[in-house]
Amino acid sequence: MFVETEIWNVAHTEQGYAVLVKPIGANAAVPIFVGQLEAQSILIGMGNNPMPRPNTHDLFLSGLVKTGNTIEKAEITEIKDGIFYSRIHIRNISGIVELDSRPSDSIALAVRADCPLFMAEEIIDEAAVSLEFITEKTDPLNSEYEEQRMQLEKRLERAVNLENYEEAAELRDNLKKLDEDFF
Repeated sequence: MFVETEIWNVAHTEQGYAVLVKPIGANAAVPIFVGQLEAQSILIGMGNNPMPRPNTHDLFLSGLVKTGNTIEKAEITEIKDGIFYSRIHIRNISGIVELDSRPSDSIALAVRADCPLFMAEEIIDEAAVSLEFITEKTDPLNSEYEEQRMQLEKRLERAVNLENYEEAAELRDNLKKLDEDFF
């Protein structure tokens, strides 16, 4: 059985980026670890921030819409050996087509398409963490670090999209230094 969820937060942790997927009405969330670019794409989709050029998720969704298809829902279906699996449900003129997907892609598409995101109950039972144990640091240095990091990441993505690789390399190095200084 599947439970409807929402994205509670996307956090930078010592292990990388975690998308915290929370069952609606619950006091727990399932952390799904993703890469930096995947986290950025999810955050961009959540913020409805238009980019100068479409990223892959925007392009895919645009192609679906222009061909008369819609994303009905996304599902995080199972976890095996610590790896999450998911699929997206696309409605076309023939009915529903299910596509296997990485959870990060399903989430990035779901937030852009404003469609429901579901998770298998078994995953919640196995991997959910009480929100009491998930606390954001209120340390002003941490929030300043996060703000600087997000700004640098946005500038880096913009530089890559504009194919300004020299600036992108400099921004990448600045991100690395920021992380080293903070941790």
